[in-house]
Parts: sequence; structure tokens; C-alpha cells
Amino acid sequence: MTAEDVTSLIRQELATATTQWSLGTFGAIAEFLRDPGEPVELGDGPGRLFVVTARGGIGFDDLSEVRLFASETAVGQGWSHRVALCLPEAACAMNRRSVLTELGPDEAALRPQDRSDILFDMGLGTLQVDICIRTGDPALIATLRSAAGRSLFEAGNPAMGAIVAEGPHRVFMARPGRCEVYQPIPPADGKSPEGPHTHVLPQLLRSGRTHAATERVPEGWVPFAHLVPAHPLKDAMGRPRPWDDAAHERFQALLAATGDPELTALKQQVLTAISSGSTPANFREPANKFARHTLRVSLRQLRAGPKLPGLSRWLEAFDKQEPASEDGADAYGHG
Repeated sequence: MTAEDVTSLIRQELATATTQWSLGTFGAIAEFLRDPGEPVELGDGPGRLFVVTARGGIGFDDLSEVRLFASETAVGQGWSHRVALCLPEAACAMNRRSVLTELGPDEAALRPQDRSDILFDMGLGTLQVDICIRTGDPALIATLRSAAGRSLFEAGNPAMGAIVAEGPHRVFMARPGRCEVYQPIPPADGKSPEGPHTHVLPQLLRSGRTHAATERVPEGWVPFAHLVPAHPLKDAMGRPRPWDDAAHERFQALLAATGDPELTALKQQVLTAISSGSTPANFREPANKFARHTLRVSLRQLRAGPKLPGLSRWLEAFDKQEPASEDGADAYGHG
């Protein structure tokens, strides 16, 4: 895909209400999604594409170095899919601050009314994203300024408690763009609100990974964001829905255009073999874990559509699965 192709696809997906977004890293992400019919502002001005609602927003600036990479993963009894927005490893690094740091007014905020509020880097030290909060509340600003230069996790630091209590905007920034969440932060024992929200999981951040081990990403590239088009069997909340062939074909086209060509070829081999009446005994299970995921996803997608003779034998041979959770969430929170 050319840079123009990437920009065109991002513009199209931002305008699609059923597409979900995330920006972040393994263990810390901001997610943006919107309801059909929810009031929304779409921006397509010079140098920035964005979508904003009263609950959050996501925007992109310079997409010239971005590569799109689509993939699928077997999850539970179903599968998840996503398109990673990747940067070259040498060009993805942000500031990697390790202490709470005041950055000043957020002049690049998606909404004009937020541009005088003060931005603070939380100091989580992640590679491809700066994880920040933004507030105009004088009391919270004073608390954060008093804790500046210290780790949020330092014993006796009042900053984290104040952040959770006040629920300021969360702003996740990468080189090509940002995701903003305006909804309150749930308490530690609470549930994330529907719609835009964030996850920060220190135990996962300590791994230093840039993405989940189950996600195929081209060598030398780092994902900083993901778009998740409508799933053919699940709605935005992960609830089952009737098979949507148009959604399936739409993602398969993205997979063919931007995914791993070897895995795309494997999907076609599986379909051809089953359609021709070949038995699983004539097919060698791949040694590569990503190829095994592709094989299982292919079989599950065939199971969801018109029944093919002999498919049950292939499922028995290559997709023996105990009942498991269908929530489809990975380490980014994607479904």
C-alpha cells in the first residue's frame, strides 16, 4: 500500500461507526469506539484526520511512514481480527519518560476547548507511546506538580490516587497520532465503562513487549495502534450476532491486501483441500504458531458459513478445543 492508500483507508475507517480503534502498547492502551447514531465530529483538515465524540476521540497526523498489517487469531471457540498500524522500529520511539512530568498546555488536543488544559506524562517509559493525563482542575494540577519528578508507583506518592479519584482525560500519543478518553476512570474493583476507555496494567508493562505474542507483526516493525472492523459473528460488545458475510468479505479483502501473503495462501490451500474432498490425513499441520492460528481460524470461518462435506473431520483433526471464554479480548483489549 502507498502512503495515499493508507491515508484513504484510515479516512474511510474513521467514518465507519462500527470500526473500533486502539492506540498504545502491550499492557497499556486507549480504546475508542462509538455507537451507531452517536453525535460525532469527523475531521479531515490539513495534516489531521480525526473522529471525536463526547466520550473520546482518535486522530492521526503524518501517516507517511505507517504500514498496515492485518491478522487473525484463534480465540476461545472463535477468532479475533485486527489491522495493526505499524512504524519502522527505528522510527517509532517516543520520549520514554520514567517519572511524572509536566508538559504544559496540550496545544495539539483534538478539541479546541481542551488545548489550554495541562498535559502530564505519567512516566511509564513505554517505547511507542507516551501515556499522559490532561486536566484543567487547579487542585489536581497542584497535586501533580508536587509529585513531578517521581515515579507514580513510588511509596507515598499521592498522584495516582488523585488521578483515579478525579478521572482526568487520558491522552495516549504516538508519532503519527493520538487517542483521547474523556470518560471517568473506574475504581480498581470497577468495570470499564462502555465506549472509550483505557487499560494500564503494570504487570504486563514490565514485560517490555511491544505487542501480544499471539499477534503476527512483520519483523522490524512496531504496532502503535490498531483498527478493528466489524466482526462477522460478534457485535462491538462481543455479543453473538447472525453471520454477516459482507463484514467477513470486507476483512478478508484487507487481509489479502495487507496481511502475511504466506498465511493468506495457507487459507486458500485449506479451502481448496476441503472443497475438493481431500482428507485431513493428506494435510500436514504447520509447525509455525501463526500458521496454526490461521488454520484454526480458517476452519472456524468455514464452520460458520454454508456446511462443507468433510469439514467436521478437519475440525476434529486440527481444532480440538475445550469450551472457553468467547470474550475475544487479547492483551490490548481487542475483541
